[in-house]
Amino acid sequence: MAERDKAHLERAIAALSDRQYEQAGDAYSRSGWSLLAEPRAELSPFDEDEKGWVGRGLRSLAVGAIAYRVAGEQSRATRRSIEGVAVAKDLRNALTEPAQQACLLEFVADFHVIGDLSGATEAYETAATAYREGAIDSPQTWGTTPLFEAAAEPIKQLARSTANGEIAIAWEDLHGADPDQPGEFLAHRARYKRSRLPSLLDSVCESGYFAAPRGTTEYNNDQYECPDCGSHDVNWTGDNVLCMRCSHRMERR
Repeated sequence: MAERDKAHLERAIAALSDRQYEQAGDAYSRSGWSLLAEPRAELSPFDEDEKGWVGRGLRSLAVGAIAYRVAGEQSRATRRSIEGVAVAKDLRNALTEPAQQACLLEFVADFHVIGDLSGATEAYETAATAYREGAIDSPQTWGTTPLFEAAAEPIKQLARSTANGEIAIAWEDLHGADPDQPGEFLAHRARYKRSRLPSLLDSVCESGYFAAPRGTTEYNNDQYECPDCGSHDVNWTGDNVLCMRCSHRMERR
């Protein structure tokens, strides 16, 4: 990750920690635009790429739009989501593998929910159909590529916001039970999100709290204490040392 991209993400996470959600949305937006312009060194967003690194830019746009929603900036969340839909559809000209094409449609559906756009249910059905009907091999391999992991991160971050910082959505939740049926295995992602993403988003917006992303964690670290909730459970995410429970900055004892 380029230093400029890292700096945008660090500012976004710091703003989440400070409950400055509009500023977090701004920083995530800048991260998204930067990562879309140059997903990796010397990699154009219009290049074929079996890893799908450009998905990280879509992830940042999605998380930024969520932050705007939590801040009460509905119109900005909607505009960012409309942008995300357009970009995800356009990227299907570059990422041409059937699994990637379907994952980009999964992103499209997520942006419909996040931006409160009409047609979210139909968009998820379109993504699920693309998974089921695509000639997809090695679904578990596809599921661990940067594109697929990026598409999973927004809902995971929302879920841990409602679960006291714990991992609330695991790999087994997002994917089907039988990887020998590749289409159904991956189509489960779209069906699961269709049932969970709207309620998770509503819950986070109602509470006014959106957690920082989960990085490396440690329970009962006596070297740190959260000044807000008193927890000793640490979340190292980026260059930030945050409380795993409430995302405030930890104090070293």
